[in-house]
Amino acid sequence: MTTHVRFPSPYDIKAPQGAEDWKRLYPYYLVFQDNLKQKEESKFWFCDSQHWPTPFKPFDAVTVEFAVKCLGQYNTRHYMIPPANGVDYRIHNGYCYMSPVAVAPELIAGRVPQFMERAGYYFQNWSTLLANWDNKVRANIAALEALHFEKLPDVVPLDWVTGGVGLDNTYGLMETYDRSIQLLYKTWQYHFEFLNLGYAAYLDFFGFLKGQFPDIPDQAIAKMVQGVDVDLFRPDDELKKLARLAVQLDIATALRAGSVDAALAAVALRPNGHQWLAAWKQAQDPWFNFTSGNGFYSTDKYWSEHLDIPLGYIRDYIVRVERGEEIDRPTAKIAAERDRITKEYAELLDADARAAFEGKLGLARTVFPYVENHNFYIEHWSMGVFWRKMRGLSRMLHEAGLWEQPDDMFYLTRQEVRDALFDYGNAWAVGTDPIGPDYWPAEIASRRKIMAALATQAPQPALNEPPAVITEPFTIMLWGITTESVGRWLNGSADKSVLTGMAASPGTVEGRARVLRSADDLGLIEPGEILVTPVTAPSWAPVFGKIKATVTDIGGMMSHAAIVCREYGLPAVTGTGNATTSIKTGQMLRVNGSTGEVTILS
Repeated sequence: MTTHVRFPSPYDIKAPQGAEDWKRLYPYYLVFQDNLKQKEESKFWFCDSQHWPTPFKPFDAVTVEFAVKCLGQYNTRHYMIPPANGVDYRIHNGYCYMSPVAVAPELIAGRVPQFMERAGYYFQNWSTLLANWDNKVRANIAALEALHFEKLPDVVPLDWVTGGVGLDNTYGLMETYDRSIQLLYKTWQYHFEFLNLGYAAYLDFFGFLKGQFPDIPDQAIAKMVQGVDVDLFRPDDELKKLARLAVQLDIATALRAGSVDAALAAVALRPNGHQWLAAWKQAQDPWFNFTSGNGFYSTDKYWSEHLDIPLGYIRDYIVRVERGEEIDRPTAKIAAERDRITKEYAELLDADARAAFEGKLGLARTVFPYVENHNFYIEHWSMGVFWRKMRGLSRMLHEAGLWEQPDDMFYLTRQEVRDALFDYGNAWAVGTDPIGPDYWPAEIASRRKIMAALATQAPQPALNEPPAVITEPFTIMLWGITTESVGRWLNGSADKSVLTGMAASPGTVEGRARVLRSADDLGLIEPGEILVTPVTAPSWAPVFGKIKATVTDIGGMMSHAAIVCREYGLPAVTGTGNATTSIKTGQMLRVNGSTGEVTILS
C-alpha cells in the first residue's frame, strides 16, 4: 500500500462542475488567496464538519466568522492561554477549514502568570460571574426579540413631522439591521467568555492524572466529571414529562390524531385535555427554542416553529411509557460509576497528590457543566431568535420585489444585505424603483446553482502536510483529531471491516446500522439500531432512548456526541473519519466504545 504523507493543497483541489466561481460568494478574507499560496500551504488545515457539515450560503458564513473569531480572542487576548492562541479559518469549496495557532515555545512561560491572574479570577468567582453571564445572555435574547422589520410606509408619519423627529423610516430600518448583526456578534462574544476556561480546567485535570497514572484511560478521566445536570437536557426532559402526563390523563390516543393542529384539537375535546395543553404551552418557553440542527444555518428547523418535531418525539415516548419502559437518563447509575472510579484513583495517591487531585477535580466539576449548558442559550435559543428575525427581513424584501423566494436573502452576504436595504430605502426616498429586482433574481439563481454544485462533492478531511505529532489539546479533545486519526485519513486501514476512532463512551453492543446525514431523517431510526452519522447535535437526545450506540465521522472526547452518549449510558465511537461512507444502512455492526473499534459484521 502506498503511504501518503500529506493531504492535497487547497490550491490543487478543483471546484465541482458548476461551482467554479464559488469564491465570489464569500468575503476575501475567508478564502485562500493565490498570492499567499506559500504561506497557506505551510499550515495544516482540517475540515470542521463537526460544526459546519454542509456548504455555507453566503449569509450563513457569518456564524463561522463570529464564532471562530470570538473563540480566538479569549485564548489570545483575554485569558492568555499559555500554549494556544486562536484558530485560523478559511472556507474552501463551501466548507470550513481550521488551523490551530500555537504559541511559540519560548513565549509560553511568560504567559503563565497572566493566565493565572486572569483565568484565576474567573475560577475563583465562577458562580457570581456565571450568574451575571446568564443575565447578559437573557438580556441579549430579549433585545433580539424586540427587533422588528417593517415595510416602508407611503409617507413619513405626520407626528414625526410635527414632533420634529428629523428622521425617516429608512433610518430605523438600517439601524435595526445593524443592531441585529451587532447583537449576534455580542452573542458569540458571550459564548466563549466561559467555554475555553471550561475546557482548560478539564485539560488541567486531565494532564494531572496522566502525569500520575500514565496508563489511565481517557474515558476513566471523563467519567469523573460525568453525571452533570444541565439545561441542555431540559427540552428532552420536558417532552418526557409531557408524554407521561398524556398517559396519566388518558389523552394519548387523542395526541396521535394526525397533524399537530388535529392532535391538539382532539386533546382539547378530552375531559383533562386543558391540563395537558397548559403544560404543552408552558414547556415551549423557553425549551422549544431548540433546533434539530446545530444553530449555525439559516435552514435549521426549530421546535417552536415546527411543532411536529417535538410532538413526534412525544408520541414515541408515549409508546415506550405505555410499554412500561424506562425513558429517563440513567443518572443514578452514571453518578455511581463516577463516584466509584473517582474513589479508586484517589485512594492510590499520596496525601499531597490527593489534595491536588481533589482541588483540580472540584474545579473541573464546577466549570465543566458550562461546556454543555451554554449550548442551549447560544446555539439554540439565541440563534433561533436571530434566524427568525432574519427570515422575517428576507420575506419583507421579497414582498418588496427584491428577490423571488421568501428566503433568498441568505444567498447574499451580510454586507450585501445592507446594500440591498439601502437600495430599497433609497428608491423609496427618491420616488423611483429599486435596482434590486433587476439585479438580485438572476444573481441569486446563479448562486443557488453554485451552492447545489458544491453540495455534490464531499470535503477533503484535511489540507497540506500534517505535523509529525499532533499535540494541541483542544484539537484532540474537541475535534478528535489525533496523530493516529490523521494517519487513517491519509492511508486508510488494511482491514476495511474494522473502523477505528475515539473511544468516547464505554460499552460494547451489536446491532444494525442506520446511516443518517441529516436531522430531517431522524424519523427513520428504528428501535435497537446503531446511529452512524457525520456528527450529532444535542437536540437529537430524544432518539438516544431508541438506539444502541453512536458512531460519528468527527469528534473527540469532549464533543457533544461523546458527552451526551456518556450521560445516556450509550457506547460511542467518535472521530472515525469515514464511518458514513464505509457503512451502509442495514449492515450489522459491533461497536466497542471502550476501545474505539467499530466492526462491520455483515
